[in-house]
Amino acid sequence: MKIFINEKIRNIPEGTKLLDLRDQMKKNADVIVYNGFIVKDNLELKDDDRVVFIKKKEMPLQEDMEAMLVSRHTPLVHEKVKKYTVGIAGLGGLGSNVAISLARIGIGKLLLVDFDVVEPSNLNRQQYFIRHSGMNKTDALEEVIKDCNPFVNIEKKNVFLDRDNIENIFKDVDIIVEAFDNPTSKAVIVNTVLQKMKDKKIVSASGMAGYFTGNTIVSKRVNDKFYLIGDRVNEVKPGQGLMAPRVAIAANHQANTVLRIILGEE
Repeated sequence: MKIFINEKIRNIPEGTKLLDLRDQMKKNADVIVYNGFIVKDNLELKDDDRVVFIKKKEMPLQEDMEAMLVSRHTPLVHEKVKKYTVGIAGLGGLGSNVAISLARIGIGKLLLVDFDVVEPSNLNRQQYFIRHSGMNKTDALEEVIKDCNPFVNIEKKNVFLDRDNIENIFKDVDIIVEAFDNPTSKAVIVNTVLQKMKDKKIVSASGMAGYFTGNTIVSKRVNDKFYLIGDRVNEVKPGQGLMAPRVAIAANHQANTVLRIILGEE
């Protein structure tokens, strides 16, 4: 009889019961998910059943984690995603959200670039916690990512990006995500990539301030190298700050655009 155990196909004898299988496969498991439901009864298993054995707070093996990602994404998608390296310029509201979304889908490698530290004022929209206050954003974000997916390869650079170092820092990535708050810095990296880095694609964002409807935030392919996210209207100004909902919407548009580029769907 064939069933799926932690998303891997296994052959087991007819008449095998759930708790007996638990004792054979993972005796210390304290949560059993049977065909999508948490159960405690010693049910008799049937062909094509799906069972997940979980020990609370235990880190899964890399092969188990990958099997579960494959089951959600399909094998073809996951194989493509894990081969890519994405560079993220700026780890604030946009960059921290983009990084975590890409880590959750199993991106192969992230290059995290920021010169700043975590401040309490960042916590209204950025993916950090009070315990990270005073830490370099690169180190703090690596810590958060490792809590989501410890098998993503991470490289960090604590530097201020300018027109003199952008090419060298991002020379080995496949896709660049622009995630700055500062309009001047946004223009510098976009222009540098478009003018000097002919083999790179960049995903930028503009216009996600305030608490306007999220439906005006859209993804646009400007040309074959440049993608722009946002409503392109609502910039930060007095009385119109950056808030978690619209910033996260824009960031996940960026992450989704990266995914679509990887899959050839852009």
